[in-house]
Amino acid sequence: MADERKSMKYITALREGEKVSEIYLCKARQVAKTKMGKTYYSLMLQDKTGTVDAKIWELSGGIDHFEAFDYVKIDGDVTSFQGSPQVNVRRLRVARTGEYDPADYLPVSEKDIGQMYEELLGLVRSIRNDALKGLAEKFFVEDAAFIKAFKEHSAAKTVHHGFVGGLLEHTLSVAKLCDFYCGQYPLLKRDLLIGAALFHDIGKTRELSDFPGNDYTDEGQLLGHIVIGTVMLNEKIKEIPGFPGKLASELVHCILAHHGEYEYGSPKKPALAEALALNFADNLDAKMQTLKELFAGNANNHGWLGFNRLLDSNVRMTSEW
Repeated sequence: MADERKSMKYITALREGEKVSEIYLCKARQVAKTKMGKTYYSLMLQDKTGTVDAKIWELSGGIDHFEAFDYVKIDGDVTSFQGSPQVNVRRLRVARTGEYDPADYLPVSEKDIGQMYEELLGLVRSIRNDALKGLAEKFFVEDAAFIKAFKEHSAAKTVHHGFVGGLLEHTLSVAKLCDFYCGQYPLLKRDLLIGAALFHDIGKTRELSDFPGNDYTDEGQLLGHIVIGTVMLNEKIKEIPGFPGKLASELVHCILAHHGEYEYGSPKKPALAEALALNFADNLDAKMQTLKELFAGNANNHGWLGFNRLLDSNVRMTSEW
């Protein structure tokens, strides 16, 4: 087992023209038809390094029955479609217990989850306002189920921080940026901004399902993480006697406005300095992580990488001087 995992062909190592014989997690399976009406399968295969599109053009012969979220042993050829790797699968069977280690198939933060959480708790302890600190402790110290979900969830399905520990990594990064902003701009009320940064994406613990699914729940599709997070926040606020009403409204406003624009899903635009700062910190971290993941998946491509929806631009790596 150890030797087999060591020699595993990870998705980021796939190159056009190669043959591949490996076990991957089938993240998604869709039945589709060609323009000529022929049925084929469109798959998304995953390991801890990422995902790759795959196609099964011939469904007879060496293709056994399988479902989404099965671990599958595939044999195929690595091709390219629109500049990205694609696997044409010739043979497929469901992998047997003992043939794979699930840890090889879940993308996980490069950073230590325990250390990141301790750093986050340090920010909780740094809040001076008793009501805000008590609220943060109700989530990040006292609620074991929430803590487990928060540590294990991603920050997005695919766009950025889409890995185990991604929600924690993103939240910590946003909070640290906000802490820096407070040192630069004294008009910002640190307790409010740090509290808002810690809470801004808590709704993602219910918007997205657990791994390996990491997909939108019904609640996530219907409400979205901003609304869900606001509801979660208000529920905890009600548990704290005498929580100041104005503080509650300003904190909730920061959560509602953290995407900045109506077209990006914010029910409100930033009306407070802290809400604006949170929006910029959230946007910066999401976009820098998007670039990091994009460049990592195109390590050998120093040319233009094409249009990116989140960045609304064609991008490439900076030149080596």
